[in-house]
Amino acid sequence: MSPTQSVTEHQLGPIDQIAVGEGREFTVAGLRIAVFRLRGGGIAATQGRCPHRDGPLADGLVGMNSIVCPLHNWKFALATGAAEVGDCDITTYPARIDHAGNALVALPHLVRPE
Repeated sequence: MSPTQSVTEHQLGPIDQIAVGEGREFTVAGLRIAVFRLRGGGIAATQGRCPHRDGPLADGLVGMNSIVCPLHNWKFALATGAAEVGDCDITTYPARIDHAGNALVALPHLVRPE
């Protein structure tokens, strides 16, 4: 049997630790994750580093629907990770704010059948 993929939701703490319109990098399950607090009230999560030159995406310029890498201006859609400027995509992760005001991100992991 081949492994299947499941998802685990990780609590990152109060959303207030991220200023509106900015990002913050977290290490979750060994992965660098960039979490952005959007001006429209939601949050988004992507891989932590730009694939171009390893730029810290959490330090990038957050638009309504995109993130711009602070090193060389590569631009990515926050919903899909698709490159809007640049030649490769980034990974995105489901993220939400719970009823208590905590940021949560869902990360996949492989489950190996016994």
